[in-house]
Amino acid sequence: LRIASAIAEVQRDFFEHGISRLKPMTMGAVAEKLGVHETTVGRAVAGKYARTPQGVFELRFFFTGGLKTADGGSISTEAVKEAVGRTIAREDVRHPLSDQAIVAQLQAQGLQVARRTVAKYREQLGLPPAHKRK
Repeated sequence: LRIASAIAEVQRDFFEHGISRLKPMTMGAVAEKLGVHETTVGRAVAGKYARTPQGVFELRFFFTGGLKTADGGSISTEAVKEAVGRTIAREDVRHPLSDQAIVAQLQAQGLQVARRTVAKYREQLGLPPAHKRK
């Protein structure tokens, strides 16, 4: 219960606004906050799920790494993945965006992402490269 409360406290924006607001969070940070060992947090969340306004998620989902934003803040990798998918969904199907063009659009939104990272996330989302999206 204490771990779930800590997750809810950190991820409040996610619960209210969706995956684009998921914040980077580590098991170590939660463990330190609660005064327990990191492996205790890992064992406690294993196989546990939470019903949220955004759907049902495994508790491990909320522990995600992050990337730096242009303004010096951070954003979770899941939020960046969602931004890549959203950018591809909005593209002109006759002229699909290259990974480099997606990087440029994300940079305009303040997300500092490498082309290789965009390619990796695109593949994880099951989206083909630009030449196969025509």
